[in-house]
Amino acid sequence: MKNRGVILVIFAVLLISGFWYYMYTSLQLKQVEMLRQIEEQKIKIQELPGNEAARLIDEKAEIKQQELEDKEIERIKALIALFKKKDIDGISNKISYPLYRQYPIPQIKDKEEFKKRFSEVFDQILIDKIANSQISEWSEVGWRGIMFDNGDLWMDTDGVITSINYQSGFEKNLMTSLIAKEKGDLHTSLKTFKNPIFKIKTKIYLIRIDELSDYNYRYAAWKVNDNETSKPDLVLNNGQIQYEGSGGNHVITFVNGIYTYKVYRNVIGTDTTPDITLEVEENGISYFKNRRHTNS
Repeated sequence: MKNRGVILVIFAVLLISGFWYYMYTSLQLKQVEMLRQIEEQKIKIQELPGNEAARLIDEKAEIKQQELEDKEIERIKALIALFKKKDIDGISNKISYPLYRQYPIPQIKDKEEFKKRFSEVFDQILIDKIANSQISEWSEVGWRGIMFDNGDLWMDTDGVITSINYQSGFEKNLMTSLIAKEKGDLHTSLKTFKNPIFKIKTKIYLIRIDELSDYNYRYAAWKVNDNETSKPDLVLNNGQIQYEGSGGNHVITFVNGIYTYKVYRNVIGTDTTPDITLEVEENGISYFKNRRHTNS
């Protein structure tokens, strides 16, 4: 009987140990799977084009969004009221200039130009979206400011619109015609691309970045006074894009032997943040950096 009791105790211990081992192993496997999914999600975010990536990151970052203060809610309500009345003059006073549009559409330099181009940016769809919006559709996202509808529009905490990522039908058609014109003005070796991203001028070079296909970018450079119809001095392919944060800021990286070219695009930033920064590294050490406040 004693032997039988000992056997039962040993069996019970083994059974309990096996159960806990199973639970521990299952938990470990779940954690590994979660980590794998997180890493896959990071890759997906990095591979998405501009606004789509910003939207996805914003959705994943909801827990980091801060509650709006009473004064911010009042400023949002004031902006909504302007759109309800379609008060173009009032709205023009709530814009941070220059207001950048997706390249190659020219930026809006000041209030007077904004009034003329108001309907290009704010079509009836966007006007109604803002006019009929609820406070729950607006959220503060740290230093980036206040975001509306997953990034269609951004404003600072003073109620000033800093960025509009929404693109109207007019702007989509305008982009198509401007891209066609740009292709006609380029050297024959550069005419094939999907989208122009931006141009930057340093003291020495004129540089343009184009998207050849999804997530594949090209860097072309001329001496600053050369025409883009001439053969470029340097062409780099296989540029890779990586998004930084929730506002659409990103960097496109090109590798050329021991040299790495990084082009940073800051969609959201402070008053002193440059729009575009070009950095060149040699063997991982930065030796050239150029900051610009224009993309044309």
